[in-house]
Amino acid sequence: MKYIRLIIIPIIAVVIGFTISCERDDICPESTPTTPRLIIDLYDNDNQENQKNVFNLVVIGIDNDFILSGYEFTTADDLVLPLKTDANTTQYRLVKDASINDNGTPNDPDDDFIEGNIDIITINYSREDVYVSRACGYKTIFDNITLNIEADGDNWLLSTQDLTDNEPITNEDATHFNMFH
Repeated sequence: MKYIRLIIIPIIAVVIGFTISCERDDICPESTPTTPRLIIDLYDNDNQENQKNVFNLVVIGIDNDFILSGYEFTTADDLVLPLKTDANTTQYRLVKDASINDNGTPNDPDDDFIEGNIDIITINYSREDVYVSRACGYKTIFDNITLNIEADGDNWLLSTQDLTDNEPITNEDATHFNMFH
């Protein structure tokens, strides 16, 4: 019985110590704004007042070959794209009317590739890390953003419109660019 007390009392003391040592600012609230993503609305080039869907859209980051989550053969009239926080340029392949070519080997997915009308967008910016709090750490805000569509002779994306008025992107409250197709 004496040994049980010697074990239980220190365990209770440690649990109480951890419980009261955790302060409110040790946990980053879900509502705290973090590094913003770039918001792009897609519009009809012929009627620039109307948003227009892109069908079977796939978005792939250049330099990583992964399909961006939420953009796997989807229909969308807007894009919410993360920007790199360790570089001043981010590029994406946007594939319209995407399909998978099984390369003549339907039982071997290792040699499959995505076909469709591929346009590459390049987003250039400068970065500033801003301290949020001890619990949340830092977030990156983006300034001097430009968005370019690489010409390839068969572009489905035709033009862009900057809506930021050269203001830094600090949140996801509004659209930052329009793209017309």
